[in-house]
Amino acid sequence: MLELYQFELSQYSEKVRLILDYKGLEYRKIEVTPGIGQVELFRLTGQRQVPVLKDGYQYIVDSTEIAKYLDLHYPDRPLIPQDSKKRGLCLMMEEWADESIGIKGRKALFSAISQDQNFRKALLPNSVPDVFKTVVEGVPNDVLKLLGFGVGYSPEAVQKAIADLRQDLEALCLLLADSPYLLGDEPTLADFAVAGLSILLKFPDGPYLDLPVGIRGKGVPGLADNPAYEPFFIWRDRLYAQFRKPILGSGFSTGTTAPTSIQIE
Repeated sequence: MLELYQFELSQYSEKVRLILDYKGLEYRKIEVTPGIGQVELFRLTGQRQVPVLKDGYQYIVDSTEIAKYLDLHYPDRPLIPQDSKKRGLCLMMEEWADESIGIKGRKALFSAISQDQNFRKALLPNSVPDVFKTVVEGVPNDVLKLLGFGVGYSPEAVQKAIADLRQDLEALCLLLADSPYLLGDEPTLADFAVAGLSILLKFPDGPYLDLPVGIRGKGVPGLADNPAYEPFFIWRDRLYAQFRKPILGSGFSTGTTAPTSIQIE
């Protein structure tokens, strides 16, 4: 079985999970603990970032490379069109989504959790002990904002990211106004990249992530609850309903489970 080394809240991991589900491939999720788990991941693959896909004895790193690998080795339900123009647009849009929605979405979510303690606590996976959730909830907002400066998440950088995301969502709504998918009548890598990377803007309504039920359908204020962007999120949730498998224990049948923690050998 394929194995996906991941963070449950990583949008790039979610992009790969969407692709695996779309292709109907069975896989096991292995949650990489930040810090010590990343050291083990580096020993296995030579890099610390997720997602990493293991197929037999081969490790494939980076969500884009994983998508290309899966299309080559598991060609059923292809991701990248053969038509040259659609192929170019697909690859261009996937790269844009990685660099725009992926990176800016983190900044927008940071803004939301630094202002709302309850939202911050609700984001923790179900497997996190309640005592740790209480500690996280109690971190003062000012401390988080100060930490944000250290990683390039100053208030100015965050507001710029949110402004850019507003334009991105507006553009996506326009593209989807008269088309079921971004490039026409069939889903492509572009759709799964955009949909998966958008989870930090607004979490899907269904049982697709190992998060408390109360967080489903919620997201960054001003983006997730803005009626102007509702067409995009309706489209995104429809894509999930079509192709994303719910996790086990949600009352639905699926081939995936909640993540297993990485084991340090």
